[in-house]
Amino acid sequence: MAHTTDIEAPKTAHLTDIEIAQGKKLQHIRHIAQKLNIEEDNLEMYGKYKAKLPLNLIDDEKIKQNNLVLVTALTPTPAGEGKTTVSIGLTEGLNKVGKQATVVLREPSLGSVFGIKGGAAGGGYSQVVPMEDINLHFTGDFNAIEKANNLLSALIDNNLQSKVNNLNIDPRTILWKRVIDMNDRALRQITIGLGGTANGIPREDGFNITPASEVMAILCMANDFNDLKKRLGNIFIGFTFDKKPVFAKDLKAENAMAILLKDAIKPNLVQTLEENPAIIHGGPFANIAQGTNTIIATKMGLSLSNYVVTEAGFGADLGAEKFLNIKSAHAGLNPKCVVLVSTIRALRHHGGAPKEEYNTPNIERVQNGFKNLEKHIENIRKFNIEPVVAINSFISDSEEEVNFVIEACANLGVQAVVSEGWANGGEGTKNLANAVINIVENKATQYKPLYDWKSPVKDKIETIAKEIYGASNVEYSKKAQLNLRRIERLGFSDFAICMAKTQKSFSDNDKLIGKPEGFTVTVREIEIAAGAQFIIPILGKMMRMPGLPTIPASEAMSIDNDGKISGLS
Repeated sequence: MAHTTDIEAPKTAHLTDIEIAQGKKLQHIRHIAQKLNIEEDNLEMYGKYKAKLPLNLIDDEKIKQNNLVLVTALTPTPAGEGKTTVSIGLTEGLNKVGKQATVVLREPSLGSVFGIKGGAAGGGYSQVVPMEDINLHFTGDFNAIEKANNLLSALIDNNLQSKVNNLNIDPRTILWKRVIDMNDRALRQITIGLGGTANGIPREDGFNITPASEVMAILCMANDFNDLKKRLGNIFIGFTFDKKPVFAKDLKAENAMAILLKDAIKPNLVQTLEENPAIIHGGPFANIAQGTNTIIATKMGLSLSNYVVTEAGFGADLGAEKFLNIKSAHAGLNPKCVVLVSTIRALRHHGGAPKEEYNTPNIERVQNGFKNLEKHIENIRKFNIEPVVAINSFISDSEEEVNFVIEACANLGVQAVVSEGWANGGEGTKNLANAVINIVENKATQYKPLYDWKSPVKDKIETIAKEIYGASNVEYSKKAQLNLRRIERLGFSDFAICMAKTQKSFSDNDKLIGKPEGFTVTVREIEIAAGAQFIIPILGKMMRMPGLPTIPASEAMSIDNDGKISGLS
């Protein structure tokens, strides 16, 4: 396989992401740690290029002094608009212009890697490495989360059959599901316990994908190990036959689950292609969970680096809204700038271009599609933060289209900058880095959440639906209304709101592209994540177990006799 052996060699467009990653001679992870002033004794090594960081490195005073930058996006096309690539590229650019910067990201899901979106290690010359390890089993965090989740499932079913310590759980009310980190639609709804009395109590069950597990959400919300254990115990399972709530702590599950997560709670240190620090930890999806890395990882980055660049999944109406209303509000974080990633192809899409014309220049479609980006700009400012627009560059972009976006953003008082991190690494993002520094160091804005967690549940839901999505009305199904009464009865009304909705539209209808107006969103049901301390209104037909596409990404992957992988990106 032909590839460059030096990351500073001429950047040729024909090289794939994996060829670029494999062509980079990696520094030992201890050299990356030295940039953060971490002593080697504090590293828990996973080979030469990966390490876990102990939680005692978190320093609350340093967190207050350093700068947090959030990267989000406009409403994306199915392939995504490159938030991770821009996040990594921006980190390279910040270091190029003299700032000490670390990128803090989520871990990829195997479901996405082998499905449609591919991995989540960035791309081109803005990658985190070792890319193959990160996209596959990495340090085993997802496996640990899966095992902890499924241990609780096994304990529930064991208790149903027990004649000694039976909690009298009504199987019809059990809300907890098993998980697996794979897109497997056949597991969405299943029947278990068949085959006679030795094999358990027959009941309906199902699988979620691991990033949708509440254990994942809890890991990402926990402040420390004791908090993790307490939250695991607070997982709401269902009801007894006499209508009493049952929690994981009633099964004495929290310690055993925490034991399985004793290493997974520690953030993972790797590196970028330009040998800058990257912390990768946790991986909840943003359309069905909170869509950001762990609080612990973000605080770790802010304890070790002057600038931390982090990302939130899908469009700003999902990942950024949850980052700002859930994660930042709970953890006391103070994001100082939001980078809104835009692509010309996504603006064409929102302007009405069919899929086969996403890469065909069309200024009229870009002008029409700009309304989507404009709404996201408006939304970010509602949190009292100034955005910068990063135009993630593609070869199909025309100069006329790019200039229009820059001028249209300028008319809104927002700087839009072309980001060329994929093609040129940090050299291609220096202008973006300087635009971010200008906001962080000169604007003196003070982030504020959009709602108070203690507000009534309906008020919080409607604030998000009307202020962020632009809905004119919110309707609740009969099931959702029953769920609201259950939430009140259980005393969970002061939890945050974690909306589950399509990532393809501001609305709950994925066909309404651009900036829809005058629409109604329907809350179909409301789930409870008591351990994570949020409730999950489900808008439309959302699924927690995706399926594979007609042609999965796995079909294009291969590995040779020497272990060289191709097609993994």
